[in-house]
This record gives sequence, structure tokens and C-alpha cells, in this order.
Amino acid sequence: MSAAEIKIMTRQEYLDWEARQETKHEFLDGRVYDVYAMTGARDAHVTVTLNVAALCKTHLRGKPCRIYISDMKLQVADDATFYPDVFVTCDPRDRETDYHKSHPSLIVEVLSPSTAGYDRGSKFAAYRKIETLREYALIDPGLLTVDLFRRDETGHWVLYPADKGGSVEFASIGLTVSLADIFEDVEPAPPRARPNLGID
Repeated sequence: MSAAEIKIMTRQEYLDWEARQETKHEFLDGRVYDVYAMTGARDAHVTVTLNVAALCKTHLRGKPCRIYISDMKLQVADDATFYPDVFVTCDPRDRETDYHKSHPSLIVEVLSPSTAGYDRGSKFAAYRKIETLREYALIDPGLLTVDLFRRDETGHWVLYPADKGGSVEFASIGLTVSLADIFEDVEPAPPRARPNLGID
């Protein structure tokens, strides 16, 4: 993360500055991070993002929900703004804002080696502040796995991992999809160890 951190500013300074930039930047606790420096745009990352967005779009057609990809800002309280790879909001309040949304029910991040720790740690900690959020999915194109965290009725986050030909239930939007569909057209990467799945 340190190599991608580029500025320290207030949230309003960030919003004013970001509106003039040609590339995307995320904001967390007063620090601004260069999204492209963190991730780049690998083929597998883009392919998985497109697959998930298309699966959600097809399933939710005709329903009062919207699917957004990484060009839409997601505002978390006053101290964080992100560009999730995919998120779904069914909250009517999000129809009132054009340049950001704040009330998602599902967020999906596609991991890369440079962002996995950030997505599992600081970013997930920020996302857990969103009252409407029910599920957070971390998709690893290298391992061909999905770690889905779901908030239970007591407010705790429970992990539902999926790999090796399994399926994922996005209960927040009533959709179950196979890993084969999520990873369609993704070339297998060299094998590597699965990470520690603890929540920070």
C-alpha cells in the first residue's frame, strides 16, 4: 500500500481533486491511494469482473436493484471512498445521487497480489461500517476461489469459502452461481498457497 499512497487531504479536498484526475484514486482515513498503481488491469481481473457483473445484471433484470462496476464511487461514511470492482444496491436512496452510492447490499472485489491484503484488511474494515451491506465477496483469479463473508442476524460476519468446482450463493440478491461461470475464460495461473482468511 505504501507505494500507492500519494496524498493526505480532507474528504472534500479529495472529492474536488479527484474530479480533475484522469485516473481513479481511493480515499481512506485522510489518505489517497492510486488505484492503478495498486492493481493495474490484468486480463483475469477484468474478465472475472465482467463475468460477475453480467451474472448479477441478468439475474436482477426487472428488479429495483442496480449493478455498478469500478467506475462508480462507493462512499463509506465520511472517511472513505472506494471504487469496488462490482457492487449491487437495491436502496432507493442511491437513485438520488449520480456520482457516488452509499447503500450497497453486496460488494465484490477481485483480488490481485498487490491488493489482497488491503481488500481483506483495511478495506473490509471500512466496508463493515455500511449498515445496508449484507455480503462481501473476495474473488481470487489466481487460486480460482471465492471467499464470501455474510453478515448474520447477530451482526457477525461468517465466511463461506468456495473452490474446486463449487458454487457461491449471493443470498443478498437471491443468486447462486457456479465457480465455472465466475471464472469463465480465465486462464489458470501457476498454483500458490491459499492465504490466511482471518478478519482484521
